[in-house]
Amino acid sequence: MTPNEAAEVLVVQERNKTRILMNIIVPMAGMGKRMRPHTLTVPKPLIPVAGKPIVQHLVEDIAAMCQEQIEEVAFVIGDFGKETEQRLLDIATQIGARGKIFYQDEALGTAHAVYCAKECLQGNLIVAFADTIFRADFKLDASKDGVIWVNKVENPEQFGVVKVDAHNHIHEFVEKPTTFVSDLAIIGIYYFKDGDNLRKEIEYLIDNKIRDKGEYQLTNALENMKNKGLKFEPGKVDEWLDCGNKNATVYTNQRVLEIKKSSAGVDPSAQIINSSIIQPVFIGKNVKITDSVVGPHVSLGDGCSVERSLLSNSIVQQQAKLKGAFVTNSMIGNHSSVHGKADELSISDYSSITS
Repeated sequence: MTPNEAAEVLVVQERNKTRILMNIIVPMAGMGKRMRPHTLTVPKPLIPVAGKPIVQHLVEDIAAMCQEQIEEVAFVIGDFGKETEQRLLDIATQIGARGKIFYQDEALGTAHAVYCAKECLQGNLIVAFADTIFRADFKLDASKDGVIWVNKVENPEQFGVVKVDAHNHIHEFVEKPTTFVSDLAIIGIYYFKDGDNLRKEIEYLIDNKIRDKGEYQLTNALENMKNKGLKFEPGKVDEWLDCGNKNATVYTNQRVLEIKKSSAGVDPSAQIINSSIIQPVFIGKNVKITDSVVGPHVSLGDGCSVERSLLSNSIVQQQAKLKGAFVTNSMIGNHSSVHGKADELSISDYSSITS
């Protein structure tokens, strides 16, 4: 190695030492009971919205928000199978990160779910629960001790909430308050300047069996961190899109198609025969549409067939077949068939409905 080459290596090494990296932990081991029957065969975070799984939208949006390079994305899952695990690892690869899989075998609360990926609880860290999509037009300020993203809600008793002081610092965390405390709900996305602090507080809760409502709650760890002098600020999003049930997910599909133009469109391999397409829509690979009207706000997965049908404001997963159907505000599973039906539908994979 020449002296010049050696000097270049030293420069690169110094840059790597000072480069700020970010880890993301995505807890997603829940059973998704409110989304049944669509979660009987597919984990809720992998349900497609505007042509991509919910969790992929989440990870991509976080990566766009960060000015730091994402080093690792840790997915905390249940027994979802090797195919699902590979899909998650591919999502991490697509943003230039290394994917890791961890398992939560028992539902013991939000703090426990995060702790299942304890080896990633270090350095700059974002924790993002995988049942939400957000819209925000800002860059994360990684110099803050912590940022907790919130949104005003009408039913705060269903969420963890925060109270904010005059200096815009969070001074109280409350998990699902029974009396009114605040209407600023935690949306499930958190930034920590030093993930090691979070790890220590969760370990304290677990070692001392400190539970709230029977579970280890992340809000209790946050409260302890705040009491030790860490300053948390609320992060505001322009829009918070829930995917907790069928109607909410269909609405989220509508909004994502309107907001993310890159998620809308018609794949070049699709066949559109004597039909009208009303944008915005997502139409996947090898879809065939004949004598039909599709849109607005429709997502059609790969290999779908639509014949003599009217389809609007709906999510139709891969390889589904619709014939003589009038469908709106619906979710239709993979490999399902709908013949001659006019209705709002919510049907699982491999289902068949005929009028």
